[in-house]
Amino acid sequence: MTTTSPSRGRRAAGAASGLLAGGAGVLAGEGLAQVLDVTGPVVAVGNRAVDLTPRPLKEWAISTFGQADKAVLLGGVLVTLVVLLLALGWVGVRRRLVALVGVALLVSLAGAAMVLDPAQGGGALAVAASVAGMLLVGVGGLAWLLSALPARAGQGSGLDRRRFLVATSSVAALGAAGGATRTLAGETGTGGVDLPAPALAADPVPDGVTFDVDGLTPHVTPTPDFYRVDTALQVPTVDAGSHVLRITGMVDRPLELSLADLLARDLVERRITLTCVSNEVGGDLLGTATWLGIPVRELLAEAGVQDGADAVRSVSVDGYTAGTPLEVLTDEREALLAVGMNGGPLPAEHGHPLRMVTPGLYGYVSATKWLTELEVTRFADFTAYWTDRGYAAKAPIKLSSRIDVPGSFAQLEAGDVTVAGVAWAQTVGIERVQVRADEGEWQDAELGVEDSDQTWRAWRWTWSAEPGSHRLEVRATDRAGQTQTSRREPIAPDGSTGWHNVTVSVS
Repeated sequence: MTTTSPSRGRRAAGAASGLLAGGAGVLAGEGLAQVLDVTGPVVAVGNRAVDLTPRPLKEWAISTFGQADKAVLLGGVLVTLVVLLLALGWVGVRRRLVALVGVALLVSLAGAAMVLDPAQGGGALAVAASVAGMLLVGVGGLAWLLSALPARAGQGSGLDRRRFLVATSSVAALGAAGGATRTLAGETGTGGVDLPAPALAADPVPDGVTFDVDGLTPHVTPTPDFYRVDTALQVPTVDAGSHVLRITGMVDRPLELSLADLLARDLVERRITLTCVSNEVGGDLLGTATWLGIPVRELLAEAGVQDGADAVRSVSVDGYTAGTPLEVLTDEREALLAVGMNGGPLPAEHGHPLRMVTPGLYGYVSATKWLTELEVTRFADFTAYWTDRGYAAKAPIKLSSRIDVPGSFAQLEAGDVTVAGVAWAQTVGIERVQVRADEGEWQDAELGVEDSDQTWRAWRWTWSAEPGSHRLEVRATDRAGQTQTSRREPIAPDGSTGWHNVTVSVS
């Protein structure tokens, strides 16, 4: 007695069945997770992938893909899932039990990732309900679809089209229902927060703070263009009405403050430049915004910081943690708990409803978004998300400068060419910017009027360009007399260094 192998048509139908059932199971799990307020399976798996990714690979991803790194990672997770589901469906035509066990294992792995997710707040029963939905739709759907296929070639008349159509339509409908639930329940925004006018408004932007040069970075970065680098694969949805900030740890009077409590205080407005430690020499992972918020030092003074404390551990609603030196949150730089950005409420992707804004420190130690807790503590008693991954515990922003125009490999005409950009040395201030061509003598650039020592400063220089290929370099000097180093250092463990340069062609 011989067994005829399944035809390619039935194998292909089996592969499609695996993809359809598995995809429907994922969508069902995502929909239930959204309704039950737990982290969905895709993001949970992505988060675990982020946690397990070696630091050099993370740095490469940010450098290569920039702010699209999260989309690339999630895309990789989904492509891997598609390949596995197709393979399981293909195998399931002959070995149905193997395929069903395989899908069940995938669901179990997703469930484990959901349980381990630090942002998980819905409880074990909610996670179990989401996993049960994935199992029911994914495993049950695949069993139904595979049962609609003939077991062997020559059995019946091939595909039982009616049974298969009913099965595929039903499984697809379940997946669509889960996807629709996920979409309708997953909208993010600013929750209709009405911000009061600041008790102390920012000074007007000084005349002459920038130059009329095409391609030069604007002094204040429009909110849609402001960089976003964080560990959240999915922007947290935070209900502003029920959100609470806790101030805990080494304090005499622990505080719990609602957003309404914070908005009732005297708010101040400040223009501050934020910089990401992942910003490479010449990079664009920094921006200046007008922030509205409450000085952190006022809240810490109200809580009563105890002797011996030297750090504040901040916690995000998604489980992210950072450690900030206590002294920089209480000195004259006036770090803020921000509720507003550029005249409106914080957008969801920038930390709605509450985030830290600390001048002079890289964001990974000072700019926690979706803020839910400030724990006064000691550096000796804790580690934070990025320090666990090899980054420095304290990370002052390094003196830097950048050429915005002309861009690398620009084609220019001989004659006077405007070279322009920005330089920054937060909390110290820029004193001087110099530019040179082809390693010649350094030439002083014209500086824009300084806004404050907490923001970047524009500069420009007129270059008499001659035909040929040329290399332009820039360096800055701060008000403390420190000149930017030429030494190239990577972004880890505490920020990149080196002179930015561009190569241009002149005809």
